[in-house]
Amino acid sequence: MKVIVTDDYEIMSREAAKVVAAEVKSKPDSVFALPTGGTPLGLYAELIRMHKEEGLDLSKVSTFNLDEYIGLPLNHESSYHYYMYDKFFNHVNVSEDRVRIPNGLIENPEEESLAYEWAIKRAGGIDLAVLGIGRNGHIGFNEPKTEFGSLTRPIYLAKRTIEANARFFGEDPDSVPRQAISMGIRTIMNSTKIILLASGAEKARAINQTVHGPVTEMVPSSVLQLHPDCTLILDKAAADELEPSANGFVPGPGTRTMVY
Repeated sequence: MKVIVTDDYEIMSREAAKVVAAEVKSKPDSVFALPTGGTPLGLYAELIRMHKEEGLDLSKVSTFNLDEYIGLPLNHESSYHYYMYDKFFNHVNVSEDRVRIPNGLIENPEEESLAYEWAIKRAGGIDLAVLGIGRNGHIGFNEPKTEFGSLTRPIYLAKRTIEANARFFGEDPDSVPRQAISMGIRTIMNSTKIILLASGAEKARAINQTVHGPVTEMVPSSVLQLHPDCTLILDKAAADELEPSANGFVPGPGTRTMVY
């Protein structure tokens, strides 16, 4: 596992965008798994800048979102459909027919989940999964106790996740949906490459457990220790509880890289 520690959120976002852009340039028809929430906003802003100012061409990429709430209209300002188009897709040249986000309004979420898995397989699998992390170590909406063999499926959100996401619903936890469709841990781990972004001191404990803790379903992100090509990109606050790397570090402008 490689860990890149950056001085601040802006550098973290730029480093993540470099990874995504490099993937696109090496394979223009790359397949991405994409996250939502507050952490990836800087990444999306930097990719938009690279598209507009540097000609980054995203027209051939395919995207699969990690998750979507069950029961929210697509145009609801807190739905992940709305988020992705408002924060990213409307500002770059990603083809709409190559965008896939779980349909949280479908009558049968189980069938939608199965169809989502097949769509990923038909696309050739995920080349690069971009992840955030919850304070309890959840990735996607895979909460503690999620089986590592899980695939895309409907799930119930943990109380802590509902409370953390209340900021997107006017600080009202009662307005946060209780269910979502989420890409499974096995689905994520089948990705060729993974990068995980984390910012802020409130993520430091989860990052420590991800890197140093035992691999356990109680901390879903700990499974990333088993992935052959996983990079964590952090700001200093999120990295505050990391132990020194026995392999040392490579200094860079505003960053240092450690291998565990």
